[in-house]
Amino acid sequence: MPTPATINVALRNTTSSNNVYAFVTGRALDNNNALFLLSSDGRTPYYPSSPSDTVQPLQRDIAIPLGAVNNTVTITVPHLAGARIYFSIDAKLQFYLNPGPALVEPSVTNPSDPNLTLNWGFCEFTYNDAQIFVNISYVDFVSIPIALALTSVNSPPQSVAGMPKSGLDSVCAQLRQQDATDSAGWSQLIVQSPSNNNKPLRALSPNTAIVRNPHLFEGYYDPYVASVYSRFTSTTLRVNTQAAFGTLAGRVSPDGSTLTIGSHAFARPSAADIFSCSTGPFVELGSVERGAIIARLAAAFNRSVLLNTDIIPDGSSSAAQYYADPRTNHYARVVHAVNDSGRGYAFPYDDVAPDGGVDQSGSVFSGDPSLLTVTVGGA
Repeated sequence: MPTPATINVALRNTTSSNNVYAFVTGRALDNNNALFLLSSDGRTPYYPSSPSDTVQPLQRDIAIPLGAVNNTVTITVPHLAGARIYFSIDAKLQFYLNPGPALVEPSVTNPSDPNLTLNWGFCEFTYNDAQIFVNISYVDFVSIPIALALTSVNSPPQSVAGMPKSGLDSVCAQLRQQDATDSAGWSQLIVQSPSNNNKPLRALSPNTAIVRNPHLFEGYYDPYVASVYSRFTSTTLRVNTQAAFGTLAGRVSPDGSTLTIGSHAFARPSAADIFSCSTGPFVELGSVERGAIIARLAAAFNRSVLLNTDIIPDGSSSAAQYYADPRTNHYARVVHAVNDSGRGYAFPYDDVAPDGGVDQSGSVFSGDPSLLTVTVGGA
């Protein structure tokens, strides 16, 4: 049975503010993938026309007010791909249109973005004929706590607790502590609010922070990468692609410069390559097989498990084995530690897990959903 054409989403405000807004964006699967925005009434679709120039204002209000603290507003959304539910506190986010139409979304790296100093965050979802899939995303940054709960017609309920109310403060405190330990620059991920006594506004991921400062974390992973490449000059690395390609063997060239897995070569990645999972040797080059390898290899580097196992991702079957090396993605480590359930999408391939392993990405999904509840503000 295909899923219903629409689903109800309950949006609950547990912040300390009576002025919280939600914004729903995506591509309408039942309307030729047209750009979809939800009007402020939480029910009416808005399909904007293509403007004649760039960065043009929307012609409709899409800010959905959530009302007083502890209030819940229920909205209705159709089948959507690449969808997000944005939240902002105490001010409305500004969205714009480019020709296409293409949506100009809020940015935490563009110094001229009008949303730069606002307190906002989002979760991501896809709702199609087969299922709804929702996850909490920290791939770009940490800010407002968001939690998920999904009920279904016949399937058991699912939930992701997200961060507590003090989550951002805890993340920032641990990033400062890590920076005091290794002086690698983790405290530079913290963005302070100019309008709120310089209290933390958000914590950027390393990948996002490097966009603002390309020299941040330069050379950070080099010693670890060197050890990994040295190890696999004499030991075989096996990559379970968890796909039709099966498990592929890899070895490093005698000069230590290139890791070849199956027929795919990977030069030594930089810290920026590892944090992005998509640059340098991690460019897919149009190959699905290479993409499957990259996901697992990049995840293993972010989690720093490649000196402890010869097969990925299966060799590290417990999340307790992740981030154990002193040189690792400490942002991801801290994000998982602070989340109440330990689950949340902290880097681009954080959904990689061993066969039968525990999901780390903070997702809920169902083929027979009845109600999605998204809570903003933390418990």
